[in-house]
Amino acid sequence: MTVHAGSLTHILPPPPIETLRRPALFLDMDGVLAPLAPHPDDVVPVARRTAVLKQLIQRLDGRVAIVSGRTLAEIDRISDGAAQAASGVHGLERRGADGVSVRDEADPAVKQAVAAFNAFAAERPGVVVEDKGVAAGLHYRRAPDQGGAAQALASEIADRTGLVLQPGSMVLELKTPGTDKGTAVTAFMDQPPFKGAFPIMVGDDLTDEHGFAAATALGGFGVLVGPPRETAARYGLADVDAVLDWLEAVAASVSETPA
Repeated sequence: MTVHAGSLTHILPPPPIETLRRPALFLDMDGVLAPLAPHPDDVVPVARRTAVLKQLIQRLDGRVAIVSGRTLAEIDRISDGAAQAASGVHGLERRGADGVSVRDEADPAVKQAVAAFNAFAAERPGVVVEDKGVAAGLHYRRAPDQGGAAQALASEIADRTGLVLQPGSMVLELKTPGTDKGTAVTAFMDQPPFKGAFPIMVGDDLTDEHGFAAATALGGFGVLVGPPRETAARYGLADVDAVLDWLEAVAASVSETPA
């Protein structure tokens, strides 16, 4: 796997397994634990994913959190409730390993964004709007030709309201300011059972770069899933299947490693 930065080509090797000591795993959902789908609702629970998460959480003494742009409710639906620790909507929702949840107050402008997105989608078949309360998502995977117009609309709203424009894979999100996946990772790492562990963020798109940077700053590393690009991640995996294979290997290795 290669990443091109200017004239340089960087090789991203697969992440280690046997050498990990007391890892804490922070896992994105779409594109990492689950394949990308044309519609957000098309992503459903899968037995293998659920089993891998449950095994990891048991073997790592709870040091596994899903860190996603989806809401906590969606994370729970797709993971079949396997993960207690989770962060949703790019850090705006967070639930600790103890089950205690915190949620930022929504910026009033989010309602304006939802209304504008709904008006946009009403005239463009295939465009899907997602109202997350603290953020508004505009999905155009089913209408890729609308990407330019969607970007222009989202940028205009962001400039006018102060909402944060968070681009993803064929989706644009306008969110309440103040958090990102990096702040979520940092917050988890300040609480048990993550405190003092070795942080690893696994993600696939630009929203995960904050998580990669936070994990690195805390002494760990990031793992980029999918096609090569410029990234703060140190390692790479090809796709969702490769991620699940690696997670299974980590669980097996940790279970055989003396405390």
